[in-house]
Amino acid sequence: MLELDETPLRMTSQRKVIIDELRGLRTHPTADELFLRVRKKRPRISLSTVYRNLEQLAGCGLIQKLDLCGSQRRYDGDTAAHHHVRCLRCGRVDDIPSEAMGDLRKGVCKTCDYEIIGYRLEYLGFCPRCRKQVRRGKPVKPKPRKKG
Repeated sequence: MLELDETPLRMTSQRKVIIDELRGLRTHPTADELFLRVRKKRPRISLSTVYRNLEQLAGCGLIQKLDLCGSQRRYDGDTAAHHHVRCLRCGRVDDIPSEAMGDLRKGVCKTCDYEIIGYRLEYLGFCPRCRKQVRRGKPVKPKPRKKG
């Protein structure tokens, strides 16, 4: 994980609060969700400041920006290699450790003429709570995609 002092980005008190809050979560919040949490510590911070700083922090590699299909853009404070699983019903996103997957690049490199420098893998399914509701016969209504 890239440390705060290893980046050319000046670490303002607002950026520090944003990154500390994000790294303290196991969830993958949207900018709006993170704004509500950060605002408890910095009441005068604006939503646009949170959005702008999230983009800058992601650009420097201090956090991950998750552009997952079918859901709002989310952010992840864990920059170590790992994958994600997304619930098709509620939109919840959880981590899958990369050790559980092995190195997919080796197999891909053997089958194509690309130099693979990275990849993102997203699994789809139903989280434990939604899986129970689906089993009870409640309809599966995918969460609509929002811009963000």
